[in-house]
Amino acid sequence: MNASVLTISDRCARGEAEDTSGPALCQMLRETFGATVLAARCVADDPDAIGHVLVEWSDATPRPDLVLTTGGTGLGPRDVTPEATRRVLEREHPGLIQLMQMRCYAKTPKCFLSRGIAGTIDRTLVINLPGSRKGAIESLEALADVLPHAIETLRGGDHARK
Repeated sequence: MNASVLTISDRCARGEAEDTSGPALCQMLRETFGATVLAARCVADDPDAIGHVLVEWSDATPRPDLVLTTGGTGLGPRDVTPEATRRVLEREHPGLIQLMQMRCYAKTPKCFLSRGIAGTIDRTLVINLPGSRKGAIESLEALADVLPHAIETLRGGDHARK
């Protein structure tokens, strides 16, 4: 699996705060999924910048199978990640977010405050995760058992259960 991680944070983009969720996700992708992390970047909470990176990465060679975003999914006035992502997705996949929230609920009912979305751009799966290190990791853990099959299917692999 090839993956990329985009952190969305005004403060991190300005160098005023350290990005802890992006590096933690990169580490988990390598250790849990054996993924090759192709890129990791931080951008401000700007819809055009977010959309530009998502499209750029989904068109890159090699292309990531999975792009995780972290940050910008809350209720704050600058939290625009879901809207920016929706503008560039070809197909939405709400079931992944529903599964993530259902599984995370036992640890924190606040998971339902995250407005993240998931979907595809060509053969790249994009998933919005919360911005906190803890929330991002727990959210990815909640999807760990289904992501390999989702990626295989997106690549055009067999839909049959293994």
